[in-house]
Amino acid sequence: MLLNEGIRAREVRLIDQNGEQLGIKSKIEALEIAARVNLDLVLVAPNAKPPVGRIMDYGKFKFEQQKKDKEARKNQKIISVKEVRLSPTIEEHDFNTKLRNAIKFLEKGDKVKASIRFKGRAITHKEIGQRVLIKFAQACAEAGTVESHPKMDGRSMFMVLAPKNDK
Repeated sequence: MLLNEGIRAREVRLIDQNGEQLGIKSKIEALEIAARVNLDLVLVAPNAKPPVGRIMDYGKFKFEQQKKDKEARKNQKIISVKEVRLSPTIEEHDFNTKLRNAIKFLEKGDKVKASIRFKGRAITHKEIGQRVLIKFAQACAEAGTVESHPKMDGRSMFMVLAPKNDK
């Protein structure tokens, strides 16, 4: 933000510290008005015709802005993506173990990327891997929804599950 002598415009639409419009004033006149009340002249809308300048305590404004930003960061939820690796020939017990882990991740609020890595000639039977992923998605249906359906990426097939929002 431009303030005080950093403002290049010849005239500004001036707003005083109480939010009242004082009209269009020259830059020098606006700086004098700001100096009289011991505050800064800050350009709040530099692209307007003429630019809009406001008389305010810039240090206090900056501090309030930092406080708002900090509060916003504190309230945001960071979603991470956890990966569960399966194989096309996975046995029932192993499948159930991976399923429990995925459901635990989804309940915690994380996304789950279920992937199948095809080794050797197993890549010729992609439909087997796709069936495993679809079965996995159906088993996770209570905790999450399919965000992206199974698709190939090189020698692996993957799908992304997102947690259900029950709020």
